[in-house]
Amino acid sequence: MVLVVLACAGAALYSRWGEARDALAALSPWAVAGSGLAALAGLGAQMMAWRAVLADLGSRLPVGTAARVMFLGQLGKYLPGSVWAFVAQVELARDHDVARQRGIAATVLAVAVTLTVNLAVAAATLPFVSADAARRWWWVLALAPVLPALLHPRAVTALIHTAQRVARRVAPGPDRGKCAESRGDSGGPDGGARDPGSPAGPRPLRDNPELERVSGRGMAGALGWSLAAWVPLSLHVWVLVAAAGAGGDARALPAAAGAYALAWTLGVLVVFAPAGLGVRELVLVVGLAPVLDPGSALIVAALSRLLMTAADLLWAGGALLATRSSAAAKGHPAG
Repeated sequence: MVLVVLACAGAALYSRWGEARDALAALSPWAVAGSGLAALAGLGAQMMAWRAVLADLGSRLPVGTAARVMFLGQLGKYLPGSVWAFVAQVELARDHDVARQRGIAATVLAVAVTLTVNLAVAAATLPFVSADAARRWWWVLALAPVLPALLHPRAVTALIHTAQRVARRVAPGPDRGKCAESRGDSGGPDGGARDPGSPAGPRPLRDNPELERVSGRGMAGALGWSLAAWVPLSLHVWVLVAAAGAGGDARALPAAAGAYALAWTLGVLVVFAPAGLGVRELVLVVGLAPVLDPGSALIVAALSRLLMTAADLLWAGGALLATRSSAAAKGHPAG
């Protein structure tokens, strides 16, 4: 499965190479290299946000293990339908004793935190530097004041309930224990053995202590890492924008930050587009219109796509190699 996903991600990289090759020739190699390093840093900080949520729920993975789970799982976004990245990340986490319910909870919360930060960045910048983009996607920006309320612990619990129902972790009615047993799932809150004195099957959602562990401190940690991620992610676009000719424009940095934050958000919401293909590029071109002509904005969008895909592959490949090397040094195969 990992090989299939890696092949799809590689195909996505190859499919963009034709247009990106011309873009690479148009910009300084130093600018491209700097943008690529910023992309790597931004993705690393986003991984730390997910790890912070998972730790808050009770599973503190080593940084290397968390990187392997997240970045290999996230390659699933290059398959049609955003659900594959979600499923892959949860299943990979199970290999490291993270119960499926906990993996679902952490992934849903990390996405919610990321979308909240994205929209906050976009809403704070685009209306002032790219009015056309703000008018065109006003309905998305209007969610910016609403999403923070979803990070309240009670709202978080309801969000996890919904995600687990969608994932069919709990079947309604008296046969839910049989359903869980037929799949070989464990019923304990931490994915361990069931209490012999308790009914078979997972507890009802309202009684499941797994859902009551989200703390304000944990959410604050995830928010902090997500905000930190947008410094290098914004810079990765701004470096390209500056190299394309807008370096002296004071609007370039806020336009780059806001346009990419909105592009990322819409790329996630349009689930049928692999990794937001086409959606991100459209939003970036419109959002950067005040500082770049359409041709230059297309160059920036193409290079951003190329560099972010390469960063995904580098993180996933590096984490996989590091895990295998560590396992070989200890004398047992990597999981």
